[in-house]
Amino acid sequence: MKTTLTYKILCLLGFKYPIEDYGDVSLWKVLKQFFINWYHRLIINAMNWAILEPFNPRKLRPAILRKLGAKVGKDVFIGDYVRVDLNHSDLIEIEDGVHIAGDCRLLCHKKELAEYKQGMTYGMMPYKYGKIHLCKNCAIGTGCIVMPGVTVGEGAVVGAGAMVTKDIPAWTLALGCPAKVVKEFPKDDPKYVSKKSQ
Repeated sequence: MKTTLTYKILCLLGFKYPIEDYGDVSLWKVLKQFFINWYHRLIINAMNWAILEPFNPRKLRPAILRKLGAKVGKDVFIGDYVRVDLNHSDLIEIEDGVHIAGDCRLLCHKKELAEYKQGMTYGMMPYKYGKIHLCKNCAIGTGCIVMPGVTVGEGAVVGAGAMVTKDIPAWTLALGCPAKVVKEFPKDDPKYVSKKSQ
């Protein structure tokens, strides 16, 4: 693959970017991305302004994620120090009533290792991108990592510290690293559900 002078200079400076993703990069694109990264970093840091703490989890943080390009529904709770994939946050969809506890990370890209072999340079492997979809009323526990291409079903609960690498079905409890379903929640009494919603 033919590469640009900008890409060659970046490589000489020690940056290890995959040719498939960055081989045709221009100087303008690098400068533009530099300023976008700074802007995104300033916005994401605002998610944890202590002076606004009463409003942060339910008002400020969801609004900031929308500003970064994520689709965020109503009544979403986002805890302290939740990190998202800043330059790919448009691949994140969070439906109504989702609860994301503190210190979670939502990743929309990872290295593609299908062709990785001994003697190759990890940093030069291409990226694989995938959407994250957190369905209505699901909950992501403290310190979880949600990987690209994952859907967490409606009402599902992911326990603290789990790494979610595959879809989690609706109304289940998933624990561990990688996260595995350990329980299915029972159906509620329809009479009780209808009374609660009134």
